[in-house]
Amino acid sequence: MKGKAHWILTILSALFIWACSSTGDDTPITDDDGVSLTFDRGAMLENWADNIILPSYNQFLVDYAAFKADFESFQNDRSGSNLIALRSSWVDAYLSWQSISPFEVGPAEDNGLRLNVNTYPTDVALIGTHISSGSYNLDLSSNRDSKGFAALDYLINGIGGNDAEIVQVYTDAITGDAHVAYLGEVINDIDTRVTTVRNAWQNGYRDTFVQNDGSSATASVDRFVNDFIFYYEKFLRAGKMGIPLGVFSRTQTPTLVEAYYYPQLSNQLFLAGLSTVEDFFNGKAFGSSRTGESLASYLTTLNQITLRNDIRNQFSSARTAVSGLGPFRAELENNSPAADMFAAYDEVQGAVALFKVDMVSAMSIAIDFVDADGD
Repeated sequence: MKGKAHWILTILSALFIWACSSTGDDTPITDDDGVSLTFDRGAMLENWADNIILPSYNQFLVDYAAFKADFESFQNDRSGSNLIALRSSWVDAYLSWQSISPFEVGPAEDNGLRLNVNTYPTDVALIGTHISSGSYNLDLSSNRDSKGFAALDYLINGIGGNDAEIVQVYTDAITGDAHVAYLGEVINDIDTRVTTVRNAWQNGYRDTFVQNDGSSATASVDRFVNDFIFYYEKFLRAGKMGIPLGVFSRTQTPTLVEAYYYPQLSNQLFLAGLSTVEDFFNGKAFGSSRTGESLASYLTTLNQITLRNDIRNQFSSARTAVSGLGPFRAELENNSPAADMFAAYDEVQGAVALFKVDMVSAMSIAIDFVDADGD
């Protein structure tokens, strides 16, 4: 009996140790010399969720509510001054979107948020068909390039040659109401989708995300780091710069820049996205100077100080290079090749290997997406 009790106790102890090492917040890691280190992934997930992601969604919805209010004013009085106010709040909302675009995980991934909200370039002909027919379904994937912020760019900035012509479109006795109705539908579509994702974070996903704090390929840290790198590489670096620059096609295509009809905004959108990436890497709370556990502090724990600093310095170099450019559209239209923009792109590209090779290797995280652009 005594031997049997001892055998049961041994098994229970082993199970307890296995459970703690498999699901606990503290992920066991070692440095290059094999010295045991401990990093609290759970604390990092809490910082991401509570201080960065959810506040970013909440602020976007505040900014977007101001944009919707300006639309209602324009709908009721389609004047030049109300168009200018609508454009200004659209700019604010579009910049605010850059604070949540990288977080395509969980509810955002399930709802295809980024593709539904910011697919560009927009399809002007399709928008025209929708407006003239009055029959369309914005839930269809085939309509992603006829809605979202890119469609708003066209409808607010590009549907006429100047503000007077734009106002004339919306005040036309025959087609004006149809244009206003479509503009309103596009605006409401974005609001509904982002609100759905934010609510899902508040109503359960936040806890699911934070509690999944292990170190497997399906754990929150591993999956989110992959999504984070994917955003930087494919949407910030390639989408906002590399594709219109012709890095992959060898053809400069200005029509592929973000905010094509309001070109002075393209660079600001890029820099806002870069700020989101940089702040997230450093664990900086949204709208605050406070920092918490982060990828930067993870590298610090791993004694990867040089790598951490190299990433920070690359952010700074990329920001300086992009800040020195004219509007992306002008750079591409006026220069062939756009040498300064290519040089800036190289600075942005410099962070890819630091993330995708050095950082994930140090953290023992496997890349789970396929690189298809040859870099």
